[in-house]
Amino acid sequence: MTLPTRRRRLADRLRGRSARTGDASARTPVVSSVSGGPARRALRWAGTALAVLLVYAVLVGPDRLGELAPGALVRIPLEGLLVAALLLALPPRPRRVLVAVVGPLLGLLAIVRLADLGFRTALDRPFDLVLDWLLLDDAFGFVRDSVGRTGAVAAVVGVVLLVVLLLVVVTVALRRLASLLVDHERTATRAVAVLTVAWVVCAVTGVRIVPGVPVADAGTTALVGAHAEQVDARLHDRSRFTAQIDADPFQDAPGEQLLTGLRGKDVVLAFVESYGRDAVEDPELAPQVNAVLDAGSERLRAAGYGSRSGFLTSPTFGGGSWLAHDTLLSGLWTDNEQRHRSLLASDRLTLNGAFRRAGWQTVGVLPAATQPWPEKDFFSYDRYYDTAALGYRGPKFSYAPMPDQYTLSFFQRRVRAGADRPIMAEIPLISSHSPWTAVPRMIGWDAVGDGSIYHGDAGAKEDGDADDRDTGRVRAGYRQAVAYSLSALISYVETYGDDDLVLVFLGDHQPAPVVTGEGASRDVPITIVARDPRVLDRVAGWGWQDGLRPGPQAPVWPMDSFRDRFLTAFGSSSPPLAAPR
Repeated sequence: MTLPTRRRRLADRLRGRSARTGDASARTPVVSSVSGGPARRALRWAGTALAVLLVYAVLVGPDRLGELAPGALVRIPLEGLLVAALLLALPPRPRRVLVAVVGPLLGLLAIVRLADLGFRTALDRPFDLVLDWLLLDDAFGFVRDSVGRTGAVAAVVGVVLLVVLLLVVVTVALRRLASLLVDHERTATRAVAVLTVAWVVCAVTGVRIVPGVPVADAGTTALVGAHAEQVDARLHDRSRFTAQIDADPFQDAPGEQLLTGLRGKDVVLAFVESYGRDAVEDPELAPQVNAVLDAGSERLRAAGYGSRSGFLTSPTFGGGSWLAHDTLLSGLWTDNEQRHRSLLASDRLTLNGAFRRAGWQTVGVLPAATQPWPEKDFFSYDRYYDTAALGYRGPKFSYAPMPDQYTLSFFQRRVRAGADRPIMAEIPLISSHSPWTAVPRMIGWDAVGDGSIYHGDAGAKEDGDADDRDTGRVRAGYRQAVAYSLSALISYVETYGDDDLVLVFLGDHQPAPVVTGEGASRDVPITIVARDPRVLDRVAGWGWQDGLRPGPQAPVWPMDSFRDRFLTAFGSSSPPLAAPR
């Protein structure tokens, strides 16, 4: 046996191949390699290149849309160097085990990165590995209500297939990468060594092609560490939150001492969907919204009403309205699903409960409640109206089952007009809910009826599917929808208001980052409107600004501080307020 033959067989053994396999390859008919060799080699190299790019993308992929710039992808992933070094150093059997373990883990990493990207795009926060699984049912309901059940089922099937595909394809890609490294062991070893030195140099010198994105990347380690800390925090949060629930200074307050400053008043608490600080301050959004607010302030002032406005910081962003409702009504910072469920299982006194204890008839008017909601009892409603009970006979407007003007008209006709005692009503208004593709128009209150008038005409503005619209059109739809919701509220006060009406309206959260851009605040406007000057005298110490629109210098409170401040301002016996968070 010649020396070259022995070297070739030794190399084959080191690569985990038998000598017979090498010989069989050598005996392959010439006609086969001539006819199919070049094409097969091209396909093989193309597949290998795609495998390398896929593994690289999983390791350095961004979790924010702003990091999708080409320069941000020029990085040296430390974790990739470590995996490559292990693949080169291990014998064949341990190497196969490593691929079988690391491949699915990289697939899971890809899924988490995509989930983070989606959540940051929609909610301006990363995916919560412990709690966000509980939101799958709500997500399905949102898609079903927006595009129908068939589209929602198709979306679920698509997501499941994507998850399975990522796990399989990433594992196969890593196996192909391992073969590439072993087949070119000497070149690969040198490349890994050079890249390791380059990583160290870039880490020491802080090289960045894009600001905030280092070339010496350890993002995967940071991502895994951040999610591990998140899991640990969630697992320990339940007991802390339970203690906060129990520490309620108003829990045992007698009804005769609660809300004495509002006796005889009908109090309407309206949440305006996605009405955030950007709606009144963004140069592109604010002109139309502020025109509605400023004109409304003037008309209401002429009719004898006063108003004061400020800002609250919401616990959520871009969605999760129920978390804002929980926070404002309970006085507890409720920023995740675990806290939401713990709160609803408790006997915490809500604002609704305080009004009920003090003698008001409490009402929940929830136009978007399309499914049974047994947890409604927590909010102490004497009367509860969901989508079906509201009796709407008109068309849907994008996500919203009915226009806000119809909701307010129903409340006036069927609830407030015939009430035998003061009403406290919680009314979430949903015409400004994403995707803002259909916006109603204001019509005469006498013409609203059962909503049939909205068929055909109704002023709906269909603006195409949300996914097909550019950012400018999305922002325009949002701006118009918020202006409509605010117009409906102002018109309601003008039409049905009197000395005994007190309106508190606020946003639940900012709209999604597609509207606000990244890094927006979580502040939402809040306003109190009343004709009786004694009501506003009670809140004079709050420092809120005059009018329906809060200015840039208006006070900002955490949303969980509102319940205690409100009960203190309007009660006759008030425990001391805790310091804001």
